[in-house]
Amino acid sequence: MLHPVILSGGSGTRLWPLSRQNQPKQFLALIGDHSLYQETVLRASKLPGAQAPVTVCSEDHRFMVGEQLQGIGVASGGILLEPVARSTAPAIALAALHVLARDPAATLLVMPADHLIEDEVAFRSAVEAATSLAEQDWLVTFGITPEYAETGYGYILRGESLGDGGYRVQRFVEKPDLATAEGYLVEGTYAWNSGMFLFRAQRYLDELARHAPTVLEAAQAAMAASTSDLDFIRVGHDALAASPSDSIDYAVMEKTDRAAVVPVRCGWSDIGSWSSLWSVAQRDDDGNRYEGDVIAVDTRDSLVRASERRMIATIGVEDLVIVDTADATLVARKDRVQDVKAVVDRLKAAGRQEHLFHRKVYRPWGSYDSIGVGARFQVKRIVVKPGAALSLQKHAHRAEHWVVVSGVAEVTCDDKVFDLHENQSTYIPLGSVHRLRNRGSEPVELIEVQSGHYLGEDDIVRLEDVYGRS
Repeated sequence: MLHPVILSGGSGTRLWPLSRQNQPKQFLALIGDHSLYQETVLRASKLPGAQAPVTVCSEDHRFMVGEQLQGIGVASGGILLEPVARSTAPAIALAALHVLARDPAATLLVMPADHLIEDEVAFRSAVEAATSLAEQDWLVTFGITPEYAETGYGYILRGESLGDGGYRVQRFVEKPDLATAEGYLVEGTYAWNSGMFLFRAQRYLDELARHAPTVLEAAQAAMAASTSDLDFIRVGHDALAASPSDSIDYAVMEKTDRAAVVPVRCGWSDIGSWSSLWSVAQRDDDGNRYEGDVIAVDTRDSLVRASERRMIATIGVEDLVIVDTADATLVARKDRVQDVKAVVDRLKAAGRQEHLFHRKVYRPWGSYDSIGVGARFQVKRIVVKPGAALSLQKHAHRAEHWVVVSGVAEVTCDDKVFDLHENQSTYIPLGSVHRLRNRGSEPVELIEVQSGHYLGEDDIVRLEDVYGRS
């Protein structure tokens, strides 16, 4: 049976400020109504014989994965939580071991969570061709037929034909310079390395044992030490941390003599920058892509994305990317957007938070929006979903005032439990054990005013938590 494996690792650097470490690009709706992760899951679910998808993600993103699967009505085949990032070879090994426990003949279709594929018919045909090769014990990668000389991708040189639309891989090539990439385009035997693979799960593990045994041993130990937590599978931290951080290309595909490539032209993009998003998005007659409240005068070949909070106006500009969020705005030339990482690096060096979180932060119980910050205070708008509850917790450095705006909140403060209705308020003293719960059928909205000399999110001691965070 075919088991889709979705690799959802990304840290969210290249599409800052919209993408953040807490909410990277795969969980954003960049094209259409669904996120890239949801589009990947839906694409896989349409394949003949596809089983429920397995997702490998970080612990920080586990609730987003669960909620986004629920949002499109797709059951999970397992959500494997990586306690530490160890690249693609160990991640795929974890998924293979997980799937083989219930299907010894499993075939894996491995896909990054953040890629765009516009022609699903062509993709489905490529999967069928790859499946035929996998049945012959080939480890298949999908090579994207290049449409222009691209220096941001690795390439695959194809060798002899294997039939069924596939070729033996002659060699993998690192990202080339422009002149080399132009030569590859002329030759016509090179393809972009898509990072998508199809092979039998046991075959992959056999090749891993041959070429990267320490990766396999670490994955086996990590799965042996795994525990179930709600809908998630927590793999062993120490065992996985001992694994080399190797890509599947380096660990297996470049070393095996059974690597095959199926070339495909399917409208693929890894949406690796704002300029690549502009290139795949629908644009007006002047080459512009607008989202949100935008007024443009004499504007050409630009991407302008306004936040829900304000309008953006442009006059006499071209080849720009302008992206506005509640707490940060990016303005860059399209040919310089790859350098956005330099901005993120400066934010990290300065100890700032804008690369980690949006002003509005989603949690498994709802969300909070930091609407005002001062030297010794912070004001948040908190929304708690029906039936949800924050952890039972306390703070060492801050006190809090809560004012309910709508709904009915059940408040725990030390030994007291009481309801707080609309227009009512309460005070949570520093050090008090407290919790906020919504037992109703409508969201609870409240304003929280924090006061103290330190207001960081790490000043939370969780004593009890229904989401496994204590």
